Amino acid sequence: MWKKAESFIRQCYTELDKLSEIDARLAEIKSAINHTGRYEHTYEELEYGAKAAWRNSNRCIGRLFWDSLRVLDHRNSKTEEDIINGLLEHIDYATNQGRIRSTITIFPPEINGEAVRIWNHQLIRYAGYEELTGVIGDPASIELTRACRRLGWEGKGSPFDVLPLVVQIGENEPQWYEIPAEKILEVPLRHPEYEWFKDLQLKWYAVPIISDMRLEIGGIDYTAAPFNGWYMETEIGARNLADEFRYNLLPAVAEGMGLNIRRNSSLWKDRALIELNQAVLHSYKSDKVSIVDHHSAAQQFQLFLSKEKSCGREATGDWTWLIPPLSPASTQIFHQSFEDRIDTPNYFYQEKAY
Repeated sequence: MWKKAESFIRQCYTELDKLSEIDARLAEIKSAINHTGRYEHTYEELEYGAKAAWRNSNRCIGRLFWDSLRVLDHRNSKTEEDIINGLLEHIDYATNQGRIRSTITIFPPEINGEAVRIWNHQLIRYAGYEELTGVIGDPASIELTRACRRLGWEGKGSPFDVLPLVVQIGENEPQWYEIPAEKILEVPLRHPEYEWFKDLQLKWYAVPIISDMRLEIGGIDYTAAPFNGWYMETEIGARNLADEFRYNLLPAVAEGMGLNIRRNSSLWKDRALIELNQAVLHSYKSDKVSIVDHHSAAQQFQLFLSKEKSCGREATGDWTWLIPPLSPASTQIFHQSFEDRIDTPNYFYQEKAY
């Protein structure tokens, strides 16, 4: 821990132009680690660490805005109720009536093996029910939906039931809480040209709040630190709604368009994919909910790369994640390569808590 703490503090205080304070702060931290086996971040260190973790996130195309991340400090949360209240505050603050604010809420770190865990992959996500006739809802949520039902939750069985929040502290029994409907902003999807599209009765939620990753800052693990940006339209239109192992809606859209789905050479998947993404963009923009198209996001990423270079840093990247899933070759990212190294601070995947 000391080595990681020292490296982080030197980086943090150098970038914050506080070089004269490094030695004294390191002496405090070393003493704390020697006496207790751990140390605590100041809010300034926490804020910088969370922002730097976003900057170091290899798979994120939206890192241009890393320094605008709002950091909500909930490290004083003691109970499941405290944590639930913090999650609801995050949803309210980040949603901001559609003018999405990039936000992270940081709960107490793991101490002596006792960790706060949020079972949800995202704070707001739709349930998935396995039925004899197939899956109703989101197939990606089948396992968590089963776990929630074992805890006593029962959804309506519709394609767009929002799962409850599930929180666990250490070995305590997990607690679930239904998110009040008024806190969940959803966007009904419609197409700017196809009137029939609204008959599909599709919708999606406004804010993607990732909630099951571990934030590591200077050797301290924050196992509950939900964070969000705003959607790029392909996340919804080319993955969540289009993937065969998710909502698999391309055949329905293609049939609505009158395309021949029995011949690959008709390129029906490609044409349906474009219109599905067009509907997502049109709907979010019509409802004044923050969203970015993949071409603008790719241009923003180029600006991020140049800004990092001007600061003497070489941005990392996982090419397979950075290229958008729609028309990737039409973006500059497709024709570039990146070093896929892992810098810290950073966000890391964890084993599921259930």
